[in-house]
Amino acid sequence: MSGHGNDHYYTAEPQSASRPAECAFTYRGAALRFQTDAGVFSRGELDPGTRLLLEALPETMTGDLLDLGCGWGAIGVSLARTWPEARVTMADVNRRALELSRKNAAANGVRAECVESDGFAALRELRFDAVITNPPIRAGKQVIYRMFADAAGQLKPGGALYLVIRKQQGAESCLRYLGTLFQTTEKLDRSGGYWVIRARDPLRGTEKTEGNHPDTTGEEENHV
Repeated sequence: MSGHGNDHYYTAEPQSASRPAECAFTYRGAALRFQTDAGVFSRGELDPGTRLLLEALPETMTGDLLDLGCGWGAIGVSLARTWPEARVTMADVNRRALELSRKNAAANGVRAECVESDGFAALRELRFDAVITNPPIRAGKQVIYRMFADAAGQLKPGGALYLVIRKQQGAESCLRYLGTLFQTTEKLDRSGGYWVIRARDPLRGTEKTEGNHPDTTGEEENHV
């Protein structure tokens, strides 16, 4: 998830002292409550990017869904509550985040598998109908582009990647790169300085390796 501050929430062991805080929001008619904490992205609130991403998702989602970089579980729990027949996986490298996700799934009465994984490292044997992510922008462009390329390689035929990114943090170059991985890319929402993007139908055999990204220019790259 894209974040702020100096705490590296995308590492396995956050250095911040625990400071629990509750968060509540309603998603598609369901009232949801969450425990959050320091060292995990967006303590105490649903960040605007994730909110826009959730609002832009289709009316119906089925099959195997992955919340990649799940943080405290806002996306994964919302998916599992709204589409209980779907099989939801929440994955994060941050162990504090995963523990919160497990607790929040149970507290909201939903079933979801929580997996400790650095990107797709622990998910190689799985395939998904949809990958939904608010990527860790501050981890750097190579890291998040690797996530997108791996997602292209692990989506089922007809599958889609949904993501949110700030325009000033590289949304335009991100969309261009996704175009080298997927047959179809589209902007589902452009508001509040964010782009919500859907990339569908992976181009098989085009998965990129680290460092093999299209050349991009512009001041936005300084923020990725």
